[in-house]
Amino acid sequence: MQKIPFLLLALFLTVACSGGSKNRDHAPQKVLTVTIEPQRFFLEQLTGDDYTVHTLVPSGTSPETYEPSPSVMISLGKSEIYFRVGDLGFEKAWSGRLAENNPAVQIVDCSAGIELMAGVLHDHDHSDHAGDDAPHDALDPHVWTSPRAMRIFTQNMLDALVRANPERESFFRDNFDRLTERINFVDSTLTALLEKSPTRSFIIYHPALGYFARDYGLQQYSIEFEGKNPSPAQLRKLVDLARREQINTLFVQRGFDLKNAEVIAGEIGAEVFEIDPLRYEWEEELIRIATILSRRENE
Repeated sequence: MQKIPFLLLALFLTVACSGGSKNRDHAPQKVLTVTIEPQRFFLEQLTGDDYTVHTLVPSGTSPETYEPSPSVMISLGKSEIYFRVGDLGFEKAWSGRLAENNPAVQIVDCSAGIELMAGVLHDHDHSDHAGDDAPHDALDPHVWTSPRAMRIFTQNMLDALVRANPERESFFRDNFDRLTERINFVDSTLTALLEKSPTRSFIIYHPALGYFARDYGLQQYSIEFEGKNPSPAQLRKLVDLARREQINTLFVQRGFDLKNAEVIAGEIGAEVFEIDPLRYEWEEELIRIATILSRRENE
């Protein structure tokens, strides 16, 4: 008879504990939003399980031309903070509207404090940029291809997280220190690989590796001209330049047309490699790109 109350008590505790666990599992998860997948990689290293991180631009989609659906705009409104890269085509076109529709969402420019390079416009219809001087006013937004720039980029993320959650500052800073070690490892790995690179130049379809090239003493040449496919005359100039500089590597980003790249590669005897600078696996992709550039002939 004494066993019955004990069994009832055990049953009660089991139900109570499972009920509490269920409530925790269904507690609303705090949300942050980023523009592209490499940002999600960095932010998730900082936040751990504190937040769910959403990416606005889907994998395999160009952030230069992406247009968000109404559901994406609504989803952004659930975020505490929106971390923008800084000056991507999507962000320039939509940030004002995103802020207007979601006034409670804090917007953080992750590129603040980074010395930006001059770039070219990537507006593919060019409807608002007819003047000859327009391309010279553009800045290159592809800062995430530079590990050195990512030290500032992730510091901006950290500062925003600490402002929003001062009680979690120690946790975020510990994560930031570990992330910085990973960024430094990538930087040193790229330096070691690219010191051995037999050529110092490469061709890329869309000019996304400008900061990468700058940091490691390389020269990037783009097939795309002011956001458009090149003319035959422009292709001929690029082929002549590639022959002079003995360029043997041609990169095409995932989702871009291979046709012009294959024409140039055939003319100069270069190898074509598909890359994806927008991958979540930021470390792996940058090291892969450097490994390609550091290869020797006949490897």
